[in-house]
Amino acid sequence: MLPLAGYTVVDFSQFLSGPLASLRLADLGARVIKIEKPGTGDICRQLYTSDTILNGTSTVFHAINRNKESIVLDLKDEADAQVIRDLLLKADVVLHNFRPGVMERLGFNYAAVRAINPTVIYGEISGYGKEGPWVKRPGQDLLLQSLTGMTWLSGDATHGPVAMGLSIVDMFAGSNLCSAILACLYRRAIQQLGAHVHVSMLDSAVDIQFEAVTTYFRDGQLLPQRSTVSNAHAYLAAPYGVYRTQDGFLALAMGSIPLLSKLLDCTALEGFADGEQAFQERDTIKTILAKHLLNAPTAQWLDILEAADIWCADVMDWRRLTEHQAFKLLNMLQEVSMGDSFRYETTRCPIRIDGQRLTATKGSPQLGEHSQKIREELYG
Repeated sequence: MLPLAGYTVVDFSQFLSGPLASLRLADLGARVIKIEKPGTGDICRQLYTSDTILNGTSTVFHAINRNKESIVLDLKDEADAQVIRDLLLKADVVLHNFRPGVMERLGFNYAAVRAINPTVIYGEISGYGKEGPWVKRPGQDLLLQSLTGMTWLSGDATHGPVAMGLSIVDMFAGSNLCSAILACLYRRAIQQLGAHVHVSMLDSAVDIQFEAVTTYFRDGQLLPQRSTVSNAHAYLAAPYGVYRTQDGFLALAMGSIPLLSKLLDCTALEGFADGEQAFQERDTIKTILAKHLLNAPTAQWLDILEAADIWCADVMDWRRLTEHQAFKLLNMLQEVSMGDSFRYETTRCPIRIDGQRLTATKGSPQLGEHSQKIREELYG
């Protein structure tokens, strides 16, 4: 039996951050009921991250809302609001990611929900917290990356600000909320106490950069300095970076420059030392490496470096990765089925418990698919 079997989550959230938290709770066994707006539902249903449509809806919606149920309710309609209140009475967890003030206006803020269900775990994600000059701004991933200095960590120094190609702030905010909810569920099991959990995307975006922020304040508040060649980390010395080879790319993590000079037969690196010089002169060292690594294919360099236990890797795309035996052994893909029997392939939960992978066969819900079922459960 999964750890959260028997728990019920009432989920008002949309887009990515909140739905990611409820997805993980669903993976761990909880029943997740999405409250969706009549007509359009979760805005993420129409949030197309590419021109790929899956069963008439955005692929990202299906990826992050599998294993959940959907009921259509109008939060502003009194009859539907009463259905929500009846659902909340049975909920173990309630979560949303509306802007501050929205749930207060709708009558479903923590105080109101606690009055219905005193031991409920109430979780919410905001963009920028509940006070301050940014509180009313849209909590969107790219905007948070841009406002928090994150875009000055990726890419080479000459590239200007570079955003990450994933909604990383959404993902970490959702993970933070899930972690806090699990901790509060544990406390409730022992002390019968409810909780109000609040995570902001701003907090999460800063926390992701714990290493960079700590270094910044320790280092006299000097801004991160990316290398101009093969940058992969603003605070690490050469050879750390990604380099082009004769037929592809090679990633090099931390390593001894004198040893690399010998292993790669790169005489131009002779005389360079590890430590301070490897950082202070990293652009020079990386430029030499970049030129030298063009002389042979990636596999040849990997054979040499891996035999010497140098931290390195091929740089693969999704096609090459999914064809690789290492990926196949993970069994990270699973096929799920929607209520209309439409099937699609997506990722599974990355967690294993007692050696068992957590998988599910239920796909994402169609808008309002479970409305009648849930009403029957409530009212017979």
